[in-house]
Amino acid sequence: MRRILKKHGARWACSLAIVGVAILTSVAVLPTTAVDRIDDFIYDMRIRLQPADYDPRIVIVNIDDKSLAEVGRWPWSRNAIAELVSSMTDHYQAASVGFDVIFAEPDNTSGYETLSELARRELRDVPGFDQRVKALRQQLDYDGLLEDALRDKPVVMGFYLSNEKSTIKKGKLPEPAFTRKDYENYLIDAVEWNSYNANLDRLQSAAPAGGFFNPLPDADGVIRRVPILAAHGDAFYESLALATFRVAMGGTAIYPRMPRGQTEEEGRTYGYVESLLINTEQRRTIVPLEPLMTTLIPFYGKGGPDGGTFRYVSAVDVMKRRVPVEEIGGTIFMVGTTVPSLKDLRTAPVGLDYPGVEMHANVIKGILDGTFKQRPDIYIQFDVTQIAVVGLVLTFLLAVASPLWSMVLTVTVAAGLSAFNLWAYQKADAVLPLALVLMLVGALFVFNMAWGYFFEFRKRNAMVNLFGEYVAPELVAQMAEDPESYNMEGESRELTVLFVDVRGFTTISESLKPNELREFINIYLTAMSEDIRGNRGTLDKYIGDAVMAFWGAPVVLPNHAELAVGTALKMLQTAARLNEEFQARRWPPLKIGIGLNTGEMRVGDMGSKIRRAYTVMGDAVNLGSRLEGITKEYGVGLVVGEITRREAPQFAYRELDRVRVKGKNEPVPIYHPVGHADEVPDDVRRTIDRWHEALGLVRAQQWDAAEAILQELHAAHPDDVLYTLYLERIAYFRTDPPGPDWDGVTTFKTK
Repeated sequence: MRRILKKHGARWACSLAIVGVAILTSVAVLPTTAVDRIDDFIYDMRIRLQPADYDPRIVIVNIDDKSLAEVGRWPWSRNAIAELVSSMTDHYQAASVGFDVIFAEPDNTSGYETLSELARRELRDVPGFDQRVKALRQQLDYDGLLEDALRDKPVVMGFYLSNEKSTIKKGKLPEPAFTRKDYENYLIDAVEWNSYNANLDRLQSAAPAGGFFNPLPDADGVIRRVPILAAHGDAFYESLALATFRVAMGGTAIYPRMPRGQTEEEGRTYGYVESLLINTEQRRTIVPLEPLMTTLIPFYGKGGPDGGTFRYVSAVDVMKRRVPVEEIGGTIFMVGTTVPSLKDLRTAPVGLDYPGVEMHANVIKGILDGTFKQRPDIYIQFDVTQIAVVGLVLTFLLAVASPLWSMVLTVTVAAGLSAFNLWAYQKADAVLPLALVLMLVGALFVFNMAWGYFFEFRKRNAMVNLFGEYVAPELVAQMAEDPESYNMEGESRELTVLFVDVRGFTTISESLKPNELREFINIYLTAMSEDIRGNRGTLDKYIGDAVMAFWGAPVVLPNHAELAVGTALKMLQTAARLNEEFQARRWPPLKIGIGLNTGEMRVGDMGSKIRRAYTVMGDAVNLGSRLEGITKEYGVGLVVGEITRREAPQFAYRELDRVRVKGKNEPVPIYHPVGHADEVPDDVRRTIDRWHEALGLVRAQQWDAAEAILQELHAAHPDDVLYTLYLERIAYFRTDPPGPDWDGVTTFKTK
C-alpha cells in the first residue's frame, strides 16, 4: 500500500483537488457562468434531438404576408379585428382565442371624429348633418365593434409587462389570478415587474381574461423559459398561455401549491411555488413550476408554418371563413405573426427566428399533455453526487490506466453520462445537469495525460537511459510501464550469469591487421550481444574479447536459467556461422567457450565515484567465470553448473565431471547441454546414456569396464575430446591409483 501511495499519491491528490473545485462550482461557491452556458447548449441539443409532435388541438392564426396584402398593413382597423374575432368565435366555435398582440391605442381610422368635428364647426348649418353623423356613430366606432365582438366570448387579450426606468402604466390590466393578501402567510417568489402596456379599458373589460406575453431570455439571449405567473405590485397575473388554456377549459380559479419543508421567516412560509392547481370544468390540472413561477418551454419542433407541430392558417382566410370548419373548428386559436417586420420572431433553442406566438402554443400544449420538462428538486444534490462518484472513479482508474485505456474509459464514461441524461430528459421529463460533470471528465483526462507526459515520460526516459544499454528493448518497454518498481539499488536475487570468451584470441590478434582485428571483434561482439538481448538477457560488460551477461534482473524472469541455456546454445550456432564467414575472408577460425551458472548473486549499480555499472557479484558469478575457463579442458563449447541444470530441465545434458575450481573447496558437478530435450535424436541419447555408464564405472574405479565403453565411444566419435581425456585419466590411474577414499573430483589449480 505504501508503494502504491508513493507512486500515485500526488497524482490522486491533484485529481481530487479538481473534483473539489467541480463540487464547489456545482454548489455555486465558485462562478458558474461558463458552466451555465454549456448546460444551456446541452439543453438546446436535447431539444433539437426531439422530433416534431403535431397537435391538432391548437391552431395558429397567422398575420402573414398574404393577410397584410389583402387586409392592409398592420395595425388593422378594429372593425377588421372584430370581424376576425367573430369568425373565430362564432363561425369556428373556438375553444378560446389568445391574442399575442396589444390594442393599446384608440382606433380613429373610421373618420368618425373628423365628421363630428365638421358637424360642430364647418358643417353645423347643413340641415340634418349632425343627426346623420350621430346615427353613424355605432357603425363607425371600430373600438366599439371590437368590444361587442369580445363580450361574452372566450377571448384572452395580450398585454406586456415592463421594468423600464421610466415607469409607464398604460391601459387596463385584467383581473389577477390572486393577490398577496389571498396568501398572506406566504412570501411567494416571482418575477417582479413595475409597469405595463395593456389594452384599452373598454376592450379588456369586455374580454373574460388577459395574459402577459413577456419572454424571459437567458443571459445568451435565447428564450428557454417563460413566467407562468408574474407579479406587479401585490397582484399575480396569468401568462397568455395559462389564461388561454384556462378559458378554453372553463377554469375559474388558480391556486398556488407550495412544497413541503419551506423555511420560516417572520412567521410566514418562504419559498417558491412548486406548481399551480387549476380547477376546470373537465379536470383538475397541475402545472409544475420552476423557481420564480417559471416553466421551461416544451418546444416540439423547429417552429413556423413548416415546423410540423401546429397548423398555421392565414388570418385573412379565417376572417373570410375560407378554411373548412371541420378542419379547425373547436380548437384553441392563437393569433400572432411570422412577418419579420412585425418583430415577433424570437431566438429559441431550435432556431434564431422562432415565432413568439408558437412559444405560447407550446406552453399550452405542455399544459394539455402534462409533459413539462423540469429540473427536479434534487438538481444540485444530483449534480454533486454524480461529480463525486465519477470524479472518484476516474481519479483512481486514470492514474493506473495506459493512455489507450484512459481514452476508452473517458469516452465510455462521458457517453454513459450523456446517454443517461438524454434518457432522463426524454422518458422522465427531467432536466439534469451534465455540463459540469462532462467538464470534470475532460479535465481529469487532460490532467492525467499531461501528468503521464510530463512526469511518467521523464521517468520512462530515465529508465531507458539507465538500462537501455544493458537490457533488451522489450524489457526496457516493460520496465517503462512501471518505472517505480525498478532502480539500480543493490539487492540479492537468484540469477543466471553467462561468460563467453574467444579461444586463442592472442593468436588471432597477432595474425590480423589492426583494422581487420577491429572488424573481427566488432562483428563477433555484435552477434553475441544480439543473441543475449534478443533472448531477454541483460548485457553486463565486455572484457576484451569476453562478454558477461545475466538473466533475471532488473526484470524478474522466473525462467532465467532456461532463457540463459537457450541463449548459450544459440550463441554457439551463431559462432559456427561466423566462423564460416571469417574463414571465407581468410581470417583465423572462431571458437568460443561459454560458462553458465545459477545462484544467489548481488545485483545493482556498483563501482567507484568515477565510474559505475549495473552488474552482478558473488560466488555464483565467480563459478560461472571458472566454468567458462574449463570448457577447453573438456573440449566442449558450453559448461553449466548443477543449479542451472536443475532449473532448466527442458534441455538434455551430458555430465562432464565433478570439479573443484580455484578459490572454492566444495566440489560441483558440471554439465554440457547438448540441445533441447525434445529435439535430441535417439542415437545421441543412446550415446549420452552410454557415456554416463562409463562415467559411473570410472568413479567406481572399474578401469577395464570403463575403458571398454570409452574405447567404443572414441571409435564412434574420434573428435570428442571428452573420451580422450578420460582414457588418459584411466591410463594414469592404473599406474597411480587414486586410493579407496577417492571422491571422483577433479581439482583445478588455475583459473
